[in-house]
Amino acid sequence: QVQLEESGGGLVQPGGSLRLSCVASGSIFNIYNMGWYRQAPGKQRELVATIGGSTNYADSVKGRFTISRDHAKNAVYLQMNRLEPEDTAVYYCSLTVKAGDYVLYWGQGTQVIVSS
Repeated sequence: QVQLEESGGGLVQPGGSLRLSCVASGSIFNIYNMGWYRQAPGKQRELVATIGGSTNYADSVKGRFTISRDHAKNAVYLQMNRLEPEDTAVYYCSLTVKAGDYVLYWGQGTQVIVSS
């Protein structure tokens, strides 16, 4: 059983910053990567950033968001700067492990609202 607990969402003005955190717990082996996805109202869930052997960012957040990881804590963070109204979404933490096949786990999501 793997659980992902996110924190750090909230309401912020355009141009502001937020830092999301996610800690994984349970039977965790062979982590392939951790990451963040987001889903805005009426839209599909999309990748924001992942970190494993390398980092990967959506074009829309490059230069504004930074993903980092604490291996000892099985944690992943997303520093979001220069936030825009278009960044408003529910942000989901992800954990992918390789156990034969790749298995993807999701957090429950944390709401980010960028509005004046």
